[in-house]
Formats: sequence, structure tokens, C-alpha cells
Amino acid sequence: MKLPASTEWVLHCATTLAQLEPGATASAAQLAEYYDVPAPYLAKQLQALVKAGVLAAMTGPRGGFRLGRAASDITLLQIVEAVDGASSPYECREIRQRGRGALPPEDCRSICVIAEKMGEAHAAWRGSLAGVTLADILATLPESAPARTRSRIGATR
Repeated sequence: MKLPASTEWVLHCATTLAQLEPGATASAAQLAEYYDVPAPYLAKQLQALVKAGVLAAMTGPRGGFRLGRAASDITLLQIVEAVDGASSPYECREIRQRGRGALPPEDCRSICVIAEKMGEAHAAWRGSLAGVTLADILATLPESAPARTRSRIGATR
């Protein structure tokens, strides 16, 4: 499975926002500069997180983004699905029923074993990401990380 680069961006941006002081925000431009990524594209991805309730967008001169709920209530799966969707990356097209090697219909009444195993793998991946919250990520960071992030992001209130 290969996810787009923007998935990495939003995972890191959400982690960065989780390190800010309560009520503080960071703009898409600040986050884009912090990670050296394209601001317009990042802003679009951040809006997807707002739509999913992962982030909240604040308007005005001191506006920007902040977490939409507690870090302990935001899973990595929620972040990934907000920007990449929930569908499985594998789609069985039943090629076992085509071409010179086509199986007869009566041999294809049950799900293709490959599709079944790919579905199990996708469910395991989703389960793993659903079991990790932003709070879990924060707990693994060095103690100095939040202060360093706050000083370099130039966050606003």
C-alpha cells in the first residue's frame, strides 16, 4: 500500500497542532513553512481534516487551525481516512473468471481467497491505526519537543 505524501503531511501537522498551548492556532502557511511543503495543497488537506472534525478552523487575524477535539480522541485512522478515504486499496476484479485460465462459475461462488486475504490485511492495518491516538504519539516524543515546536511554529492564540 502506498499513500500520498500529503498523508504524511497531515499526520505531522496534526501532531504539531497537538503540541501547541490550549487554544493556540497555526495557519496553513505556518505549517507549510514549518515542513517546507506547498501551502495551497496543504490548506486543502487541512480543510478535509476540519470537515472530518479532526481540526477546527478559526477565522480572523489570529486565526488558523487547532485540534477539533482532545488528542486522546483523535486516532491516526481518522486522520488518514479524512484525506485518503476508507476504501480498501485492493479491488478484486475477478480475473480468475477470465482468459484461458478462467474457472467455471460454480468454482467462483465464494469470495476469491486473494481478495479475502487482502481484505483481512486492510482490516488489520485499519485496526492498528485506530488503536493509536495523537495523545499516544505525543507520549513518545522527547520532553523538549513541544517547547521546540511552539517556538519554531510561531503559533498564534
